[in-house]
Amino acid sequence: MWMFDWAGWVIEVMALLFVGVIGLVALLAVVLFVIDRSQTGDAIRRNYPVIGRFRHIFSELGEFFRQYFFAMDREELPFNRAQRDWVNRATTGEGNTVAFGSTRNLAVVGTPLFVNAAFPPLDDQFASSEPMVIGADARTPYEAASFFNLSGMSYGAISRPAVTALSRGAKLAGIWMNTGEGGLSPYHLEGGADIVFQIGTAKYGVRNRDGSINDDKLREVAAHPEVKMFELKLAQGAKPGKGGILPGAKVTAEIAAIRGIDEGEDSISPNRHVEVSNAAELLDLVAHIREVTGKPTGIKTVFGSDAPFRELFDLILQRGDAPDFITLDGGEGGTGAAPLPLMDLVGVPIKEALPEVANLLREYGLKDRIRLIASGKLMVPGDVAWALAAGADFVTSARGFMFSLGCIQALKCNKNTCPTGITTHDPRFQKGLVPEDKYKKVANYAKGIVKEVELIAHSVGVPEPRQMRRKHVRLVQDTGKSVPMDVLYPVKEAG
Repeated sequence: MWMFDWAGWVIEVMALLFVGVIGLVALLAVVLFVIDRSQTGDAIRRNYPVIGRFRHIFSELGEFFRQYFFAMDREELPFNRAQRDWVNRATTGEGNTVAFGSTRNLAVVGTPLFVNAAFPPLDDQFASSEPMVIGADARTPYEAASFFNLSGMSYGAISRPAVTALSRGAKLAGIWMNTGEGGLSPYHLEGGADIVFQIGTAKYGVRNRDGSINDDKLREVAAHPEVKMFELKLAQGAKPGKGGILPGAKVTAEIAAIRGIDEGEDSISPNRHVEVSNAAELLDLVAHIREVTGKPTGIKTVFGSDAPFRELFDLILQRGDAPDFITLDGGEGGTGAAPLPLMDLVGVPIKEALPEVANLLREYGLKDRIRLIASGKLMVPGDVAWALAAGADFVTSARGFMFSLGCIQALKCNKNTCPTGITTHDPRFQKGLVPEDKYKKVANYAKGIVKEVELIAHSVGVPEPRQMRRKHVRLVQDTGKSVPMDVLYPVKEAG
């Protein structure tokens, strides 16, 4: 009886498919060979057709392999795996302890070492930081509950679900949320958190079509009870002297309406406020915003030298009016998009800038009048504690909160292809970020920072973090020895 040979038939089909695949691969290789030989833009592909394409592939994959397989815990930049892991553990709200020993190289120059007290306070002698008033002379002063808060990230630079999760998380943690320069969106207000409205050089959200400030829109923003303060951004650490950059692919109809710009076009802010060319005009604009809104108003800037600060503080003493706060961003600050030379080379890092500006405020007798807010890669407890000891009244972080949302440091913030949905408006990627889950992680991260900074404060012998001083920190020098920070940066008093 005749029987069909199924096994033979399968083998023949597979053989034919194999030959077909080989043929297609060979044809594709020939086509790529011709294309590579004839193109003139890439010398490697022209000299090494087909094979030269692997160089580009491996270069693209290099970031991935370094992050997951080759880089040690403390090697990566801008944030290493140990820092990211601390944030990830903190977002769970559970214990954040580690075993065996530190992986940090304590001999690196500039490493802060906190001076443990011989007889620290007992458990019942600890205290939480008290709320601090900002803008006591404004019509509506702001009593800020937390020393650690959320720095500026614009709706547009980050996505709708990211803003929503941050707003809800900030409310749960009792911290303020800075809008960034992109204006006030419904998603900032959704969670009910305290809001700091940032006014960038393009005046997004409070602008006329010509880019000038619109007082009626200022009043509309100030009318929201959640909006507690206004921050006039002069510069940010990642790009001093350059305005904000939002690629047209990210300028949706909604974002365009909120900002007061055209949909789909690159959103490029001026490199400075056109009406501010000197310290006097800066004080005029700050006073105007405070008068129109009734809310505390301050500035955000970057330290390059003490000369501009001395000019500003001299004028403050002459005129009597002053910004209610100064947000000081370090030259290592981050952003969604910036020119590499500005990101790498312009602006003094926060570790040098903060003690200098804190000293200037004390020298001019302005320390109690102008609150000092520190920003710039301060996202783990040791860095926050250092900033408070150096002279900051508050510390803000943006990238720390991005990690709490699930950021994997893919470095795709400027391409609208963020794989975690944080910095993209592509629904395909946004669906991975669920605000109902992430907002709890945001809150846990903020609470974790506060808890462990308090732990450091107790270990150095003070009941709460703002009582830490420079004498409580030693900085490692190139000799291998550490020197007290108050020796390197002596505190200057008025006069």
